[in-house]
Amino acid sequence: MPLALIGAGALAATGFQPLALWPFTLAALAFLITQIERARSARRAALAGWLFGLGYFTLGNNWIATAFTYQAAMPAWLGWIAVVLLAVYLAVYPALAAFLAAWLARRWQAALLPAFAGFWIITEYLRATLFTGFAWNPLAMVALGGFGRPGLAAITPWTGTYALSGLIVLLAGFWLLAWRTATAGRLHAAAMMAAVPAALMLLPLHGHGGEGRLGFTLVQPNIGQDTINDPRLYEGQFQSIARLSLPRTPGSTRIVLWPEGGLPDYLRPGYPQFFYDATTYAADPAMARARIGRVIGPGSLLLTGATDLVVQGGDVTAARNVVTALGSDGAIRGSYAKAHLVPYGEYLPMRTWLAPLGLSRLVSGSLDFLPGPGPRTLDMGLHGKAGIQICYEIVFSGEVADRAHRPDYIFNPSNDGWFGAWGPPQHLAQARMRAIEEGLPVLRATTTGISAVIDADGVVRQFAPRLTAGRLDGLVPPAHVPTLFARLGNRLALAWALVLLGAALVVARRRRGR
Repeated sequence: MPLALIGAGALAATGFQPLALWPFTLAALAFLITQIERARSARRAALAGWLFGLGYFTLGNNWIATAFTYQAAMPAWLGWIAVVLLAVYLAVYPALAAFLAAWLARRWQAALLPAFAGFWIITEYLRATLFTGFAWNPLAMVALGGFGRPGLAAITPWTGTYALSGLIVLLAGFWLLAWRTATAGRLHAAAMMAAVPAALMLLPLHGHGGEGRLGFTLVQPNIGQDTINDPRLYEGQFQSIARLSLPRTPGSTRIVLWPEGGLPDYLRPGYPQFFYDATTYAADPAMARARIGRVIGPGSLLLTGATDLVVQGGDVTAARNVVTALGSDGAIRGSYAKAHLVPYGEYLPMRTWLAPLGLSRLVSGSLDFLPGPGPRTLDMGLHGKAGIQICYEIVFSGEVADRAHRPDYIFNPSNDGWFGAWGPPQHLAQARMRAIEEGLPVLRATTTGISAVIDADGVVRQFAPRLTAGRLDGLVPPAHVPTLFARLGNRLALAWALVLLGAALVVARRRRGR
């Protein structure tokens, strides 16, 4: 049975992009629910949840192994060990949900299914929060439809992502009930029960449409991870991204969007000279900014991924992963520093212990990055109010927008070149979910794809496929009025968890009263 549970977890992960086989997810969850029911104790139920999670997170996060193929200091085979070790930890959360649901069912005779759904919501929120959080691939992602429709994910403005995950658990329980009804010979009733989750998952919901007023040019330069950090190629890379950014209508008011990692120049003064000498253009950041201003042209404003250095006592001690707003006159109009940094990607946890063992970061560079303060809106005047979320930050439900200063749109620059084949479509899907629950359009510019323009209903208006160079032009889709989730954040999702736990107890009382 342990191998069956691990296999069921892996099967459940096929519901995520790029496979999107959500019926397998529901069937696998139904199997897990049966194992929790049959467990002789809450501890046995926890073991079932952990084994399921081991398969679920190993397959779902397989893209992490690709990062090791770009790391000379560590062998590529270590990547799969890292994926499994991460799954060993992440599987604790479904194990905890199973344990608590089984304990409540035994201690208070609560209904298992709503209890499990409620605790799944809570533990998924904890997974995204504890120890800096790892929010990648909440179960709700299987509910997202194709590029042209949000599917069942359209309800996230009233639930939040984590509560939608709880609903997916309930739908799996519906299929389990349908199976048991069918084995009892009630085929007609079973077919109707099985049809309900399928109908909900296939909801033909479409976006509301509408066009904005602010023009944009979004650039995908297709700079591969194997070449992005080669100083010999910096100038050629800049010329490529510059050609893709030239205005097609002179004097047009537009925002130009460049990805994370797409600009090797240091844009701020005050760094040791050898840092400027190693970049693309001259030895003066003012000259580099002026050249960029000439590229985007009058009437334009650039939002670009960049790196700022932290200088103390004349020495560079750290860095910040930033988005810099640059006017056509070469002046810096604002910046945002990434708050949710990637462990082992942008900094090495416990460096004093791990570095002597030969462990290092998975991307080039010896400087650790420092986190910024969190969501911030950059007011660009005629160019709109931009919320910024760099790369991995976009996956954190409830943490992508400054609620006190709501933006007009979210810009999500990313370098997905080290994410393998599964990572980019999963990353895009999670950006779509943020657009839906916040009611804000999201514009993604990535180095190698998938870049996209996502409207406030989660519909992909335009996209650039992986491993192609190109640009997207158009008008930024309009934002909706603040959704319920935009006002309440994850308090809304946790409230739904409490509703489900309350329902579990109420159902149990009614059963005992019969």
